[in-house]
Amino acid sequence: MDKKVLIIATVYSFISHFEKNDIKLLQELGYKVVVASNFEGYKNELEHLNVEKLNINFARSPFALKNLKSFFQLNKYIKNNKIDLIHCHTPVGGVIARLIGKFNKTKVIYTAHGFHFFKGASLLNWLIYYPIEKILSKYTDVLITINNEDYELAKNKFYAKKVEYIPGVGVDTEKIAKIEVDKKKKREELGLKEDEIILLSVGELSTRKNHIIPIRALEKLKQYNIKYLICGIGNLDKYLKDECKKLRIEDKVIFLGYRKDIYELCKISDIYIFPSLQEGLPVALMEAMATGLPVIASNIRGNNDLVENDINGFLINSESEYSEKIEIFLQKINLRLEIGKENNKKIKNNFDIKIISKKMREIYSKL
Repeated sequence: MDKKVLIIATVYSFISHFEKNDIKLLQELGYKVVVASNFEGYKNELEHLNVEKLNINFARSPFALKNLKSFFQLNKYIKNNKIDLIHCHTPVGGVIARLIGKFNKTKVIYTAHGFHFFKGASLLNWLIYYPIEKILSKYTDVLITINNEDYELAKNKFYAKKVEYIPGVGVDTEKIAKIEVDKKKKREELGLKEDEIILLSVGELSTRKNHIIPIRALEKLKQYNIKYLICGIGNLDKYLKDECKKLRIEDKVIFLGYRKDIYELCKISDIYIFPSLQEGLPVALMEAMATGLPVIASNIRGNNDLVENDINGFLINSESEYSEKIEIFLQKINLRLEIGKENNKKIKNNFDIKIISKKMREIYSKL
């Protein structure tokens, strides 16, 4: 009879975006995979992977009373079904799964995709989330961290039996390399001219993704023949567009909404901008680097695992630096190309999905 593993995440979109490779790995190792998540409103993108679905109506807030019901649902399932291993993700999934693992004496892997407490986080975040994670680490067989800051903290302060550093879910660099784009045709499709310098950002239109900062930086760069493409949807859509009008740069900023052709957009762009305020280890940034783009990114945890300032891009500490660093790249074409090549090499050698899969296989095999 197959061994059984339960993969837990608060929302199904997380599973469909980030866990397909782990599911395949576990199945190759002889596990029957059960996925516990909130499936309401989502299409089943895991149909072809032959997994059992367990719909749990998680609330995203760790303090919502609704999660008590989720706890009892999961606990009942585990008591009635032999589970050999739990691999949990997201804060709520991590809390519930580790408590259930303790009560049922089940081995638990927890992947922390960026702790809510980090250098620069609010005192409130540290007061609430740090004690929870520290206590629950006692019930964690393997704690996986995805960036160096979290790894050092977990290794030195927490009680997990093992703490591992696995740099994210990996990027399929072979797939990216095979994508061919007719740059002229693609630009025409988007209403872009051949001689325009294209800046690109990918991320939801939210406060955390911080698109407003590079938008403001463009006001100081009106003399340049540039277009700034922003891919994503979110509740700041109207606010950001209104700001562009106020700054009189609405002709330079194009909001593309949700896109399925991100790799193609990267390949017709010249500079990638990633101004986020908080990240674990950003896949969007890794993908842009893998396509050979030079990057300008905020100097935060996760970003600084990928970018070394003045080596393979620029890390920004203040709003005023964005226009300055963008201008450097605008003026120095050779620097853009040189850094782009280095970024492609760095992702291929350190963050490729094959490298990540090998490390995850080792972890699974030892449990």
